[in-house]
Amino acid sequence: MSDYHYDICVVGGAGHVGLPLALAFAAAGQRVLIQDVNVEVMEEIKRGTMPFIEDGADPLLQEALRANRLFFSARAQDLSAARHVIVAIGTPVDEYLHPTLRALPELFTGLQPLLHPDQTIIIRSTVYPGTCRQIARMLERGGPQWKVAYCPERIAQGFAVRELRELPQIVSGTSAAAADAAARLFALIAPEIICVDVEEAELAKLFSNAWRYIQFGAANQFFMIAASLGADFTRIRDAMTRGYGRAASLPGPGFAAGPCLLKDTMQLLAFSGNNFPLGHAAMLVNEGLPAFIVDALRRSHDLSRTRVGILGMAFKADIDDTRDSLSFKLAKILRFHGAEVRCSDEHATDPSFVDKDELVRWAQVVIVGVPHAEYRMLAVPPEVDVYDMWRVLPAQVLVS
Repeated sequence: MSDYHYDICVVGGAGHVGLPLALAFAAAGQRVLIQDVNVEVMEEIKRGTMPFIEDGADPLLQEALRANRLFFSARAQDLSAARHVIVAIGTPVDEYLHPTLRALPELFTGLQPLLHPDQTIIIRSTVYPGTCRQIARMLERGGPQWKVAYCPERIAQGFAVRELRELPQIVSGTSAAAADAAARLFALIAPEIICVDVEEAELAKLFSNAWRYIQFGAANQFFMIAASLGADFTRIRDAMTRGYGRAASLPGPGFAAGPCLLKDTMQLLAFSGNNFPLGHAAMLVNEGLPAFIVDALRRSHDLSRTRVGILGMAFKADIDDTRDSLSFKLAKILRFHGAEVRCSDEHATDPSFVDKDELVRWAQVVIVGVPHAEYRMLAVPPEVDVYDMWRVLPAQVLVS
């Protein structure tokens, strides 16, 4: 096959990873097919509306639609019409925090009759180490060599459009031809291409997210130790990091959540035969932070007689994605101990959420779950106790 109707097809192209990538390539002059099973979201995108918060994406979407560079399909058969096929589907862990090892191989088993060795197949999803070569072997099975590349995404959700043009792109392939084809493609949008072996790229992606998760775990452990002494970790961190570069990378405390950091740390834990104590310890600390907050409140309040409001239910600030948000875990533990709980969010929608001003008028205790920018000017009544480890609210008496 030498003639293709599309330059690129992004499988899972209506999602948080796939859509910004599709827009970046469309802005670079490529004809991009978004292939996704979520027809409702694709219809929203066709109308020129971003289905989630992504800084800088709206003008790119409008321009791509005006220039007729963006196309949509729910049919897997249309993958055969693209020169490059980029797979950007989610690869979650299961309910036991075990990686779903067969998700991508089974996807390619179904897609193989629709694909051709002339195409460049680029895996964008996070994968368990060894998955890319497994997929290449499965596609080939004694036949011609396929061009299977692995080019992991490393963007921060909400800032993908900016970071796709600012961050170097890691490129690898199961063959030199695959790596070369992927490098030429990503050179259209990335400022630098870093070529490594495919196993190195798989680990680089997992190591990056696990390292970030471990950093958050260290900060949250320090926060808990300081709180147990009645000390202010914000002041301690400022004293540690101000003008002192060796401590500058220490993050502040807060919920380390979302669909990537814990998942990728657990993939490394499984790959190492459960011999990754740093990752396991980070998981225990980060996942234990909601319970730590509740225990602190129980020392000063009878939760069975307390109205508690949670500000922020997204998994991080200034986005609308609630996947794996620890604010929901916090609410569940509070309700287990008898508290009456209401929740609010500035960007995520849920029928049960209330307005932030209504929440702070109703609550006896307010906990900041996520530091949305809108909370910086929120007036909390002085009689309300506040638990704000982010220090995002205006000056207030804090629960110790």
